[in-house]
Amino acid sequence: MGFEPLENPYWEKGLLVAGLDEAGRGPLAGPVVVACVVLKPFTRPFLTSDSKKYSPAKREELFEKIIENALAVTVSFATVESIEEKNVYRATQRAFENALSLLPVKVSAVFTDYMPLKGLSIPCHSLPKGDARVFSIATASIVAKVIRDRLMVAYSKRYPQYGFEKHKGYPTKEHLKALKTYGVSPIHRKNYSPIKQILNQKRNKNLF
Repeated sequence: MGFEPLENPYWEKGLLVAGLDEAGRGPLAGPVVVACVVLKPFTRPFLTSDSKKYSPAKREELFEKIIENALAVTVSFATVESIEEKNVYRATQRAFENALSLLPVKVSAVFTDYMPLKGLSIPCHSLPKGDARVFSIATASIVAKVIRDRLMVAYSKRYPQYGFEKHKGYPTKEHLKALKTYGVSPIHRKNYSPIKQILNQKRNKNLF
């Protein structure tokens, strides 16, 4: 299934659009990464689907091609602190808004993977499964995923006991076992259920 040409009505008028997507809302650790990509009008799709369908090596290859071909790429982060303060949805939404605000070019519409952005002076098309439907969103999906994976590999060198380079912070059996063995690290999201349970168990033990 190919991408829907939803950017075309804008491109036909000589207008630019931005595609935005995130990576990392599900993991127990690390930030959510949001990418915003502005493509040259009528860029021919060189992806066939969203980032989840590609191997890490292929995503790296596509990442370089996106950076080479895009008019603009920005990245923003929903930090662990902001996730704990606001909740992951609100923190991610704020990162979407920030990534958009960092663009060095003017866009006339925004396409997101099911993340509504309010208060914009331009249309925001928030589409379910947008990363598989709109090429601009799919490219943002690749950028966000690659940058987040690289970040979690970097964190694995600081906290090698958790195996972040393998599971990227997702709640795998290996990750949950490491949490029980080594406790909670500074980059774990303390308002996520498994982390809460571990912290509560530790507090209860300290009471006796």
